[in-house]
Amino acid sequence: MVAAEDIKKYFWYVFGMIGVVFFWAGVWDGLGNIHPIIANPWLSLILGITMLGLSGVIFKDANPLWEVEKPVKSEAKKVHRHPLKHEFHFKYQDHIKNKELLLHAKKLQRIEKEFLVFLDHGKEVFVPLHRVTEILHKGKTHWKA
Repeated sequence: MVAAEDIKKYFWYVFGMIGVVFFWAGVWDGLGNIHPIIANPWLSLILGITMLGLSGVIFKDANPLWEVEKPVKSEAKKVHRHPLKHEFHFKYQDHIKNKELLLHAKKLQRIEKEFLVFLDHGKEVFVPLHRVTEILHKGKTHWKA
């Protein structure tokens, strides 16, 4: 199931890519008037895809088919959508207190980029995904880094 945030994110990626295509078409038409070999549309297509691919514009974050999600983020999303999410806990390394802490999954409000956002005692607690060491289900390890 695709979340509304994902649809919105990919809409803006596609919108941006269309902008890149229009920009590129303008640049290419300008260059095509300089030399006739550059005006070849197949050469234009191949060169444009190659340049965008090498630059990371296409494959880095914009393409959902090639995007590799971190396992902890994938598991956190599953727990967040789970009907029995109150049975889960997130264990993470708190560098300020210099110890591992547990947060109840029912307090998980949302997942923002690389952070889990919990609502704890009326305050938002942002936990970086890279600090999550374990996800527990009924006290037993469900996922471990």
